[in-house]
Amino acid sequence: MNKRDPLEESPPGLTSRRSFLDILLGATLFAWLGSMIYPVIRFLIPPKQPDLNVSSLDAGMADAFKRNTAKILRFGRKPVILVRKKGGEFKALSATCTHLDCTVQYKDDTEQIWCACHNGLYDLEGRNISGPPPKPLTPFNVTVKENKIFVTRDESA
Repeated sequence: MNKRDPLEESPPGLTSRRSFLDILLGATLFAWLGSMIYPVIRFLIPPKQPDLNVSSLDAGMADAFKRNTAKILRFGRKPVILVRKKGGEFKALSATCTHLDCTVQYKDDTEQIWCACHNGLYDLEGRNISGPPPKPLTPFNVTVKENKIFVTRDESA
């Protein structure tokens, strides 16, 4: 008579112990792979962010802003450089270089806007005067009301 191995067969409708362990091991492996792959996919496909429709920005008090200095401000998601010239008037321009999107800086000794990435220079009107930048900086409107500085989009640009 042949003796049957009780581990190989099970009554109808029930799974064997080996089949159960195979399913459990497969589910564990699948969960582990998912926990490794999911963060990579989330990193590669960033979430959609709504556009911030900022039309005006309060840049602070005019008295607190020294002459021949500049300040980088956030205008929505884009940086803006606000410059107070030696004469006291204000000028606001996009602070993103038109060459490779580096953030520009104000050089008070030459009264120019400088991109440190590839040594691009702009004048205080935003025109590119040397280096690789192909286009001028985008201008913004600046108004001073009751000693407060407001920066708004320049609709003509």
